[in-house]
Amino acid sequence: MKEVTMQPVSLPGLSQLKSPATPGGASTGFSEILSRSIAEVNGQSQEADLLVKGLAAGEHANIHETMIAMEKSGISFRMMTRVQQKVIDAYREVMRMQL
Repeated sequence: MKEVTMQPVSLPGLSQLKSPATPGGASTGFSEILSRSIAEVNGQSQEADLLVKGLAAGEHANIHETMIAMEKSGISFRMMTRVQQKVIDAYREVMRMQL
């Protein structure tokens, strides 16, 4: 029986959360990490769109690569929306706290 090995998943911006200080001494803020993550999700979406258009136009016939790019884009977008909802929930919870 063939042994299956699992590869770790890298999340955009995760390494910056572990070590907030950059080598230059400036710290990376939450908004910067969030902006980079949104830009990465947008880039994946644009890449998937280009592959779909290329497949439809007959520029290439690699449907597997196209489907993988579409799934990556979809998963990244769903994860981004879940993170957004968690941030909103956390903000609401902080606003409910009494001083």
